[in-house]
Amino acid sequence: MGLDEIKELLRLFGESNFSKLVWKQGDAEFHLERELRAAAPRRDVEERESFSPEPSLHGPRGGSSHVEVPGTFITSPMVGTFYASPSPDKPPFVKVGDAVDGGTVVCIVEAMKVMNEVKAGMSGKVVEVLVHNGQPVEFGTRLFRIT
Repeated sequence: MGLDEIKELLRLFGESNFSKLVWKQGDAEFHLERELRAAAPRRDVEERESFSPEPSLHGPRGGSSHVEVPGTFITSPMVGTFYASPSPDKPPFVKVGDAVDGGTVVCIVEAMKVMNEVKAGMSGKVVEVLVHNGQPVEFGTRLFRIT
C-alpha cells in the first residue's frame, strides 16, 4: 500500500462514523481507533412534546394515533447490525433500569465487519430497549429510551 492509498484511507476514516478500523494487507497491518461523540439531538425533535412511535417488534400500536412518550433517545450512528453485548456469552452492556452517563457504552453496531461501540452521550436511566439483539438498524434508528 502506497502513501497515497494510506492518505485516502485516513481521509475516508475521518469522514466516516466508524470508531475502529483494522487494515491488513500481506505482512502490513495498522489499527485506527477514535472515540465517537453522540450527535446533538435535532432541534425539531427536541421541541416536539410528543410523537407517533414507529411500528416495532414489541407488539402492535394501540388504538391511539398519537402517544406521548417521555424521554430522550439514543439512536444508531450508522447502518449496521445491533448487538446488545460484547459477545454472545457476555451480559448486555446495559439493561432497563441501568443508569448511564455520556461515556457509557450501551451497544455495538457492526458495519462491514467493524464493531463500533455506541456510547450514551447523555446521562439518565435506561427505560426501554427498542431493538433486538442481531437486528439490522439504520442511521437514526432509536435504540434506547432514556429518562
